[in-house]
Amino acid sequence: MGRPLTWILLTLLVILQGQLWLGRGSVPEVMRLRQQLTEQREQNQQAQYANQRLEAELRDLKEGLEMVEERARKEIGMVKNHEIFIQVSR
Repeated sequence: MGRPLTWILLTLLVILQGQLWLGRGSVPEVMRLRQQLTEQREQNQQAQYANQRLEAELRDLKEGLEMVEERARKEIGMVKNHEIFIQVSR
């Protein structure tokens, strides 16, 4: 009676070891997925830095244009389309 039980347990052990090393969710696959995750996080970080640089550049351009427009309005009396220029003198 002990002999068949030994073979059944041994067979189960071989199947479990096969799954551990070769099947879905195996040790090599988990290591590969962890490496991919690390690489993806690095790519995301680089993309985030690039986005921050572009946002800062865009902000600088917008503020720069606003400053140019304000100066042009004060110094040379710039008026946009569909605006009415009113000068008040004292």
